[in-house]
Amino acid sequence: MGAAAAVAGCVAGLLHLGPDTSRPRATAAPAGAHSTDISSADTARKATKAHPDDPAAWAGLARAEIEQARTTLDAGRLDAAERALRRSLALDATDNYGAVTGQGLLANARHEFANGRGYGLRATRMAPDRPDGYAVLADAEIQLGNYPQARAAVQRMLDIAPATAAYSRAAYDLETGGRPEDAAIALQRAVDSAVTPGERGFAEARLGDLAWSRGKVDQAERHYRRALAAVPDHPYGQAGIARVAAARGHTGKALDLYARLVERMPLPQFLLETLELRGASGDSRRGSERAALSAQVRMARADGGPVDPHLILYAADHGDPKVAVELARREWKQTRSVIVADALGWALHRAGQNTEALTYARRAAATGWKNALFRYHRGTIERALAMPEGSRHLREAVALNPHLSLHRPDGDG
Repeated sequence: MGAAAAVAGCVAGLLHLGPDTSRPRATAAPAGAHSTDISSADTARKATKAHPDDPAAWAGLARAEIEQARTTLDAGRLDAAERALRRSLALDATDNYGAVTGQGLLANARHEFANGRGYGLRATRMAPDRPDGYAVLADAEIQLGNYPQARAAVQRMLDIAPATAAYSRAAYDLETGGRPEDAAIALQRAVDSAVTPGERGFAEARLGDLAWSRGKVDQAERHYRRALAAVPDHPYGQAGIARVAAARGHTGKALDLYARLVERMPLPQFLLETLELRGASGDSRRGSERAALSAQVRMARADGGPVDPHLILYAADHGDPKVAVELARREWKQTRSVIVADALGWALHRAGQNTEALTYARRAAATGWKNALFRYHRGTIERALAMPEGSRHLREAVALNPHLSLHRPDGDG
């Protein structure tokens, strides 16, 4: 649990931006993403043994290790990736595009987004017509809150390599920009251009999330099931099916699905959704999820590393709001995305600092994202400040997603 929680804070947020731009080798297992990534890493390790003086082989191993960390939450894989990159650069420190992009991937995975941006810019200067550097750059710019710069990097990816990695990032940009219909088109193109089961599963799960965010439960279920057909243990597909079951009133089934998911992958998001579903359904058995999330909060405070925004929301709503503010301010120093802005604003509200909270709630709304939770948070803050627009934003939140109440804290409006 401890190692998983640590790496979850690093890489979970990047799972939703887009898959890697590289393709697995032909010898990789064609099963789900979990087994494919492990097989790709095993293949990459064999390549370094067969060609120990090949810098490209070591850079390839680093990428495979980072992808394995993303899908398995094995914190040791990021350290292994760093060792592989050092070896690659020791063999070629002057013209090593693979290692530079690998350094960018690793920096982003560790929430060192300013460094990730630097590596992305360096890679795009080294090879302006290769997509990998633009993927690194786009992911870093998004997390730094530099959305126009991220859009430019994504557009360049689309121009160079219009494939799943580019379309999925374009979809994220469109969704955060308040264009969900166009985001759905981009994600469907990501599905259509997918080469591996992992790519297809990723894009279908994102289509499910997009449909869910708009209150389209049946459509969301279709996409989640397609994600699971591509990758039988796809975590976001499984969470989506649990969400759908809860929306249809099958709370027991939903909680059972969540229980199996968090046992395998204790991400803060899944734990928090489980905890809040129990609360919304009147189920008082909230000890295990609360204990796991509290432990992750303690780890986050102790290690000083990246903080998953869901941990901030948990601390704000179910723990100590002052701790939530502490964690959110720390993460804000590294990550200026609208997601972190929303979490910081909500933490401040729960701590009674509504005037400052409104500043961050407005910043979260700046891109135009039609996000029901953001609207709910902003409306609640505005209502606490006796602002008339608060009621309107609360109504808009429910209109965007009528099932928001299933995953909303009790006791705050």
